[in-house]
Amino acid sequence: MTDDDPAATTPSETRRGTPGGGVRPSADDIEPAAPEEFGLVQAWWGDGKGKTTAALGMAFRAAGHGYRVHLLQFLKGGADSVESVRGEYNAIAAVPGITYENTGHYGWHGMLDGSDEDEHRAKARGALARAEDLIEAATDADLTAPLDLDADPEAGVHLLVLDEILYAVDQGLIEESAVLDLIDAKPEDLELVLTGSHTEPTYLLDAADLVSEVRKLKHPFDAGIRARKGTEY
Repeated sequence: MTDDDPAATTPSETRRGTPGGGVRPSADDIEPAAPEEFGLVQAWWGDGKGKTTAALGMAFRAAGHGYRVHLLQFLKGGADSVESVRGEYNAIAAVPGITYENTGHYGWHGMLDGSDEDEHRAKARGALARAEDLIEAATDADLTAPLDLDADPEAGVHLLVLDEILYAVDQGLIEESAVLDLIDAKPEDLELVLTGSHTEPTYLLDAADLVSEVRKLKHPFDAGIRARKGTEY
């Protein structure tokens, strides 16, 4: 066999050429750390289940590396199909470095569920103002350094998830330009994740670094199965 023959490569050499150098992944204690490559804008949209789920997965992954993370939820104030306690909130409370706040109004805007439509607009605009404050706070922080995992998000975060903000745009509760202004205002090292919308957010195609569509092929809701504890909340 020649040096160019793939069969001449030993198993140890193969492992060294793989991510992680062939070392089996493991868990470790969470200590404050700073990301080296954060600063992108991600958008998750579509008519399928999984947009918030994907954002939460990234949030927990970042928190697991010791980065400071905050989840700000638009529109998810609750409904009669879900309980007041969400599984993700319990998990967030148990993991250092990640926090959340829910700014939604009961029910869903435009769904004729008896909720106050004007209150939906007021809550969405309040959430937008809160997002602006958090981005300003991140601008004042040194995101290239570890952040106190127990500090309030006003002290700065490395990753900010604005969950359902794109639905708020769809519903006419906030303007497309307001989302673009958030992106323009964010500091260079802040990773910003936006979710929501069944309509393609074409206004984000130039401003975002990642735009992923979560497309529905089949959904249990179509068969009359309501939100289930442990999967939808």
